[in-house]
Amino acid sequence: MYFHGAKSGHKIDAVKKYEKVSFCVYDKGYRKEGEWSLNIRSVVVFGKIHLVESKDKNEEICSNLCKKFTDDEAYLKHELLHSGPAVLCLELTPEHITGKLVNES
Repeated sequence: MYFHGAKSGHKIDAVKKYEKVSFCVYDKGYRKEGEWSLNIRSVVVFGKIHLVESKDKNEEICSNLCKKFTDDEAYLKHELLHSGPAVLCLELTPEHITGKLVNES
């Protein structure tokens, strides 16, 4: 899994000190007909994260992310040229993935 962000800050300081992380995502939830309680599904990924040091790999990650939202090559080239040098990518290698359904009653 790849993430991107700024080259400095609390998150980057923490990653440099300790590589073990978890990443959680959850859906917007749903209610069963006639019930008030919310049902939420989530997934947690546990693993190790590291900084992507290669400029070429950073460009590849950012290009693939951009292409999910637009096919405008001129825009992509502009962003890589002007914003690309300020972006740092991170790679999360999963070691364990778990999920659950929670009923918030």
